[in-house]
Amino acid sequence: MQSADVELPGYYVRQIADQVGSLGADVPRWLAQSGLSEAQLGEAIVSLSWPAFRQLVLNAQELTREPALGLLVGERLRVNTHGILGYAAMNSATIRQGLELVERYIPLRTALVGMQHEQKGQELRVQFVETVPLGEVQRLVLEAVILAVKNVLDFITMGSCQIRYAAFPFEDAGEAALARDLFKCEVRYQQTWAGFALPLEAIDQPLKMADPAAFQDAAKICQRELEQRTQQESLTARVRRTMLEKQSGFPSLQVIARMFNLSPRTLHRRLLDEGSSYKQILEEVRHMLAVEHLKAGRLTLQEIAYVLGYTDMANFRRAFKRWEGVAPSAYRPA
Repeated sequence: MQSADVELPGYYVRQIADQVGSLGADVPRWLAQSGLSEAQLGEAIVSLSWPAFRQLVLNAQELTREPALGLLVGERLRVNTHGILGYAAMNSATIRQGLELVERYIPLRTALVGMQHEQKGQELRVQFVETVPLGEVQRLVLEAVILAVKNVLDFITMGSCQIRYAAFPFEDAGEAALARDLFKCEVRYQQTWAGFALPLEAIDQPLKMADPAAFQDAAKICQRELEQRTQQESLTARVRRTMLEKQSGFPSLQVIARMFNLSPRTLHRRLLDEGSSYKQILEEVRHMLAVEHLKAGRLTLQEIAYVLGYTDMANFRRAFKRWEGVAPSAYRPA
């Protein structure tokens, strides 16, 4: 991610600030370190550059020394904190409809992760995928977002549908017991995905609070807001986000053009008008993901090269040396 803004609803940032304060940290000082003031927490949207947001989270973790900070923030994010999206979810006819709603409109609340679901045997996996390589703030962001969505699910089902287990791709940092209490189920660490599993037989059962008219009205407002935000976003940013959502198997120029209802020539021309190109964006995304994978240390060099679309390891080494000035095997993150 370049210097593009991370936009978060002010209420979300206030919840983080309240949690940081309740753990004894100096909130004004913490905010000032990222160029924020307490007055800005009253704004509808708080915009930060990616480096500033990352530092905000890292400073919060350092000041509080609380490994479960993400869980504690997520517990504060209830259905009424999500505005019109939360209201629409409250009126969903079924769990499936509610999940599909949140999946479609989660970009209105955060651009850091996307959401998708898939059937695995007799369970439905609700998965959360990083649309920006989160690196050192992965734990806090994923724990907060996943628990927040689980809280929405608890509310719309009135507790009648318990998730089977929650899954995280990182190791337990000593908060497993608290996580089990908050999720009210088994929590599995060091998994290949992040999210939670639901019993398949429950997702199409009618919900007691369903109101089809209210749901449609709220969903239309969400759609208008999404369309407005998409129109304001540059084509370069949209292409980059699409690639990051894939994380591997990057769509070709032709495929992305089809996804955006453009001809490849028109897509190419419009990217050039913005001072960019498909090749340049692909290079930036590969560079970003390569660095984050090396920082995480979970994949071998061969695996990193594979997920980034390099069939020849030598080509990956040459590309990385061009980006960072050293071979990937010699890279030492700052």
